[in-house]
Amino acid sequence: MFIPTVDTDKCIGCGECVEVCPVEVFELCLGCESCVEVCEQEAITVEET
Repeated sequence: MFIPTVDTDKCIGCGECVEVCPVEVFELCLGCESCVEVCEQEAITVEET
């Protein structure tokens, strides 16, 4: 299981992470880290539990 975390202090709400996500919703995270790679603000981390 993977859990993405968004740092709300860094996030500008551009939505790029949602657009690039293959499942289009963080709750079903596959751990691909596409959202991390596309985030120019470095606001997202993905941890494996």
